[in-house]
Amino acid sequence: MSWFGVAPFKKFPAPVLRPMAPFFAAGLVIAYGINAAQNSMMAGDEWKNDPRNKKAASAAAAAH
Repeated sequence: MSWFGVAPFKKFPAPVLRPMAPFFAAGLVIAYGINAAQNSMMAGDEWKNDPRNKKAASAAAAAH
């Protein structure tokens, strides 16, 4: 396919996903760690009864 005589989408066999795989895996590990830390902090004494806590709001709504 050419566009004004220029082929914009040439095949370029450069590896993209394989060299980036460790960074994707590290991102998943970091995301899991942040999620676990946030869940444990929201279950703590300081935030247990806070109205901004979604788990406390759903528990209060289920109780009524």
